[in-house]
Amino acid sequence: MAPSAMTRWTTSLSDVRPVPYWLDDPGRPRPEPALTAAETCDLLVVGGGYSGLWTALLAKERDPGRDVVLVEGREAGWAASGRNGGFCAASLTHGLANGLARWPDEIAVLEELGARNLDAIEEAVARYSLDCAFERTGEIDVATAPHQADGLREWHARLRGLGLADGVEFLDAEQVRAQVDSPTFLAGLYDRRGVALLNPARLAWGLKRACLSLGVRLYEHTPALGLRAHGAGLAVRTPYGAVRARQVALGTNVFPNLVRRVRPYTVPVYDYALMTEPLTPGQLASIGWRGRQGLADAGNRFHYFRLSADHRILWGGYDAVYPYRGRVRAEYDDRPETYAKLAGHFFTCFPQLEGVRFTHAWGGAIDTCSRFSAFFGTAHRGRVAYAAGFTGLGVGATRFGADVMLDLLAGARTERTALEMVRTKPVPFPPEPFAWTGIALTQWSLARADTHGGRRNLWLRAMDRLGLGFDS
Repeated sequence: MAPSAMTRWTTSLSDVRPVPYWLDDPGRPRPEPALTAAETCDLLVVGGGYSGLWTALLAKERDPGRDVVLVEGREAGWAASGRNGGFCAASLTHGLANGLARWPDEIAVLEELGARNLDAIEEAVARYSLDCAFERTGEIDVATAPHQADGLREWHARLRGLGLADGVEFLDAEQVRAQVDSPTFLAGLYDRRGVALLNPARLAWGLKRACLSLGVRLYEHTPALGLRAHGAGLAVRTPYGAVRARQVALGTNVFPNLVRRVRPYTVPVYDYALMTEPLTPGQLASIGWRGRQGLADAGNRFHYFRLSADHRILWGGYDAVYPYRGRVRAEYDDRPETYAKLAGHFFTCFPQLEGVRFTHAWGGAIDTCSRFSAFFGTAHRGRVAYAAGFTGLGVGATRFGADVMLDLLAGARTERTALEMVRTKPVPFPPEPFAWTGIALTQWSLARADTHGGRRNLWLRAMDRLGLGFDS
C-alpha cells in the first residue's frame, strides 16, 4: 500500500466517533431501575442481551402466569447485542458448511429448525411492533480471489447434490457485479431467503419493551455476582440485594458464567466495524447496490458489509483479536490500527466511493467456542440452564437457544433437546499460555491460507481432523 493511499484512506477517519452507531440513537430507552431489595420469582434470567431477552419473552408466552425476573449488569443490548452487524441468519450452526461437518446426520432437521426460527423472529417483530428495520434481504458471499470463486462454485454443486440448494444461486463475476459493483468481486453465492438484516440495538430495545409489557420485572445496572443453592431453589446475589428463584437461565455469553465449569468452553474474540456517513443517491448508484442484500467475502479473514436504513455502509470484520488470558475490558472496544486497516480495505473494494467519510468506529467481544456454534447445558440438578458460544451468529440463533434453555428447565424431551448439537459440548480451550498460542497459530495459518490459494497448512489440517477446523 503506497503511503499516499494510506494517508487518503485514514483521512476518512478524521471525524470518526469511537462509539457503536446502533447505540448512538436518540431513541435509546431509559434504563430500568436497579434491584435494591430482595426479590423472589419462578424464573430468574441473567443477562439483558438477545439470549436473556428472548428467554424471558418466550417464558411468558409459554406460561403467562410464570413469574419472571431479568437482571442485567449494564443496560439491555449494550454489549454484543447492540454492536453487531445486524445479520439475522437462519443458520443455527454458524453456516451450513460448519453444520454439515459436525452434524451431517441431523443437518436437514437443523436447517428446518433454523428456518422456522427465523420465521418466528419475523412474526415476533410484527406481533410486538418491534421497530428494528427488519428486512428479509438475503446475503451474498462474494469471492475476491480465484480460489474462492472455484470454492463457491464447488460448494454450490455440492449443495445441489445434497438437495440443500433451494433458494441459493451461484453468480458469476458479471452477475454478482450486477447486484453490487466492486472490481474485486469475481463470483458470488446468493442465499435469497436465509438471512434478514435489522437494526440490532433496536431489536434488543424492542424485546425489552415486549418483556415489560408481558409482566417481566426487569432490573438494569444489576450485575449477578454469585449463584448458589438455596433450599429447594437458587439464590443469585447482586450488589444491593438478591433474587431467590425456583429456576435460573443464564444468557451471559461472553461474560464469566455463574457456573464456573462452563467458563473454559468460551473465549472472547474482539471484532471491529466502521460506519460511513449517509451515501448520496449518486454514490449509491456508483456501486449499484439496489437490492440491500447483506454481503460477506469468502476469505478466512473476511469482511461483512451491509446498508443501513439511512443508506450508510457498515463495514466490519477481518481482524479477530483474542486478548491474552481472555479478559473482557472496555479498552479493547476501540482499536485505531484496525480501523485504519478496515478503511483501506473498504476503498479497495469500492474505489468509486473515495472521499466518503466514516462517522462511527467500534468494537466488541464475541463469545467464541471451539465448534463455532452454540452449546447448552444444565447445572444444580437441572434448575439452571445455560446457552453460550454463539460465535458471532447469535442475532437469530439466540432465540433458538432460549427455547432450548426453557425445554431443559422443563425437563422436556423435544425436537430441540434430542439434537446431538444440544446434547454434546465443544472441546474446551486449554489454560494459558496454550490458548493464546493455539489461537494465534490458527489465525496466522488462516491468513496464510488466504494468500496461498486457500491451501491449509499442517496445523489447520490437524485442527480439521480434531473437529476444530474453521474456514470463515
